[in-house]
Amino acid sequence: MKKIVLSVLSILLVLVASCSKKPVREVLVVYTALEDDYYPTYLASFKKQHPEIDVQIVRNSTGIITSKLIAERDKPAADVIWGVAATSLMFMNKYNMLQPYKPKGFKRINKLFADHSPEPLWVGIDIYMSAIVVNEIELKKGNFPEPTSYQDLLNPIYKGKIVLPNPRSSGTGYLIISGILQSMGEEKGWRFLDSLHLNVARYVHSGTKPAKLVGTGEYLIGISPGFTGIQLGKRGQPVKTIFPKEGSGWDIEGNALIKKDSIKPAAKIFLDWAISEETLRSIAKNCAIVSSDMNTTVVEGFPEKPLDQLSPNDFSWSAQNRTRILAEWARRYENK
Repeated sequence: MKKIVLSVLSILLVLVASCSKKPVREVLVVYTALEDDYYPTYLASFKKQHPEIDVQIVRNSTGIITSKLIAERDKPAADVIWGVAATSLMFMNKYNMLQPYKPKGFKRINKLFADHSPEPLWVGIDIYMSAIVVNEIELKKGNFPEPTSYQDLLNPIYKGKIVLPNPRSSGTGYLIISGILQSMGEEKGWRFLDSLHLNVARYVHSGTKPAKLVGTGEYLIGISPGFTGIQLGKRGQPVKTIFPKEGSGWDIEGNALIKKDSIKPAAKIFLDWAISEETLRSIAKNCAIVSSDMNTTVVEGFPEKPLDQLSPNDFSWSAQNRTRILAEWARRYENK
């Protein structure tokens, strides 16, 4: 009898132990260029809605994420791309890396914000645009004029006081260069960049880094995404964000499904969530323009009509000429 009782107890202990084990969660690897300051806030609602999915984020600057994805294309580690420049997504498509997918709620997305295939290869979530960020304390201390345009940045008084993002690693860096070359024409655009280069102290690997360096007083002027400068100002840093008279370079932050032998159901669930009204409203707290035609108030600090601030941008041209433009930029300016 004692043996029977012990056997029953042993079985019960095994059953209790097996029931107490956590359920297996599906792992989803997401590559993103969204800023560390923002994406955890956006992601919180997904984690709440889908506790059964273990989201593993790999975050880096656009250029680095793009290079990493291309290097891994024969054996992709990522399942989903979230918030990476549309020009990079179009460039990746040259390698047949993206799987067409139309997320739920796609009808709400403005046509500007998506690949035009019947089953889109990528879908945008927002527009980010370049701006000039200045340190107001250092500006007054040195009696420097306040720049209002890219052209103003050529003033020799700013020599060694400007910091820019490197377009080879930064999506913001590339949209600045692409925007200038498209709006001015390549010949005039490169001449302008040659002159600007004389005033540049450093090229850094992150698009938001110039604004942050200006905020701490290390440099007088930086070019970064407008939302970075605006948020730094709200946090009490002595910065002013100026949108250049010529118009801002810009790109779309978009999402895509990685082409793999086996597509995880969680990947499509994530892409559905990523363009949901709840998610886009959260993104609209930081960006002036989101991809859905929702009635949202423009974030304070952006132009009242942000679409009018955007400079001409041919995404196909920008994607097709990316390799050539970056090689020419490196030849001219990589030494800083």
